[in-house]
Amino acid sequence: MPKVSDILNRLEESATLAMARRSRELSAAGKDVISLSLGEPDFNTPDFIKDAAKKAIDDNFSKYPPVNGYLDVRDAIAKKFKRDNNLDYTPNQIVVSTGAKQSIINAIMSLVNPGDEVILLAPYWVSYKEMVSIAGGTVNIINSSIEDDFKVTSHQLAAAISSKTKLIIFSSPCNPTGSVFLQEELEEFSRLILQQENLYVISDEIYEHINFTGKHFSIGSVPGMAERTITVNGVSKGFAMTGWRIGYVGAPQWIADACTKFQGQITSGANTIAQKATRAAVEADPAITHPLRDAFLKRRDLVIEKLEAIKGLKVNRPQGAFYLFPDVSEFLGKSVNGVKINTAEELCNYILEDVHLAVVDGAAFGAPQCIRISYATSDDILVKAMDRLKTALDKLV
Repeated sequence: MPKVSDILNRLEESATLAMARRSRELSAAGKDVISLSLGEPDFNTPDFIKDAAKKAIDDNFSKYPPVNGYLDVRDAIAKKFKRDNNLDYTPNQIVVSTGAKQSIINAIMSLVNPGDEVILLAPYWVSYKEMVSIAGGTVNIINSSIEDDFKVTSHQLAAAISSKTKLIIFSSPCNPTGSVFLQEELEEFSRLILQQENLYVISDEIYEHINFTGKHFSIGSVPGMAERTITVNGVSKGFAMTGWRIGYVGAPQWIADACTKFQGQITSGANTIAQKATRAAVEADPAITHPLRDAFLKRRDLVIEKLEAIKGLKVNRPQGAFYLFPDVSEFLGKSVNGVKINTAEELCNYILEDVHLAVVDGAAFGAPQCIRISYATSDDILVKAMDRLKTALDKLV
């Protein structure tokens, strides 16, 4: 019987994409499914960005671009990093890729050798762990709890770092928790990192513009950290451009060169039209993203109010992104119609089957006691979704 490779056998299917697939299957079968599984803004791409793409088509940007991206696009991104994040990168230190996901795997494959240890701050985005596995690295997971707003402390990080640690990966604002690391917290992390000779950080900042604290801080701007940090960003979340598939990194020159080399053998340069649209996005005043941010803040508060009315559910108040990550421990071990719910995965499957609401099991994010709820949809749909969730959970005894 034909067999796929060992690497593929080791990989798990993305939990978010798996739940989205199941939701589509139920919808195709005629069920009224509400899916809060994917992290995708429900807004449309701003018109000025679409206009830039149309102009690029008319100007015949239809040939292969440089592997690391057009120079004018990389220059615009470098200026954005300086303007918004106090990060000093030259255009040659920027690599444009087909989404921030590719940016992250490029960096991991450029740094991690088999046996190298990579620290993940849990809860973490689902693909980090699997990407490290592809590179042959091992993960060291530092756990956190809802009582601490899912934020690992510098004391925990200090205890986890060893001579084998090559890389630390985290996102802020965080997917799946919405937690935001503040400047003083990242400065403490930096102090520990700089004590090691060969330790690097991938800082995933794709949710930068959906930050409710009033200020986003990049760890790469801490003195001494520029040579240790790979800053990942993109246009998917803040500019509602998920389908345009553009992400980028700013990194030390040798890491940027390595990312370009790896990408050159995998996909080559990112889509030409999307690159020109990206230039328009990053050159714009970041204030254009504020209405989207403000809408998400309003939705966060709406959903929290509804969740707090569900007895047994633990909820915190995250400071960014568009996710809530409630602790469902109180419901595990309970039953419905004689069937016992033992895990968050079983709970999510029950909720989908019972009330046709799709949410994601927290185990894939390193937090098996939680579920992830995306509130990137309209107020009306969110109210209906939370009512369905309460209906399903109230049946468990």
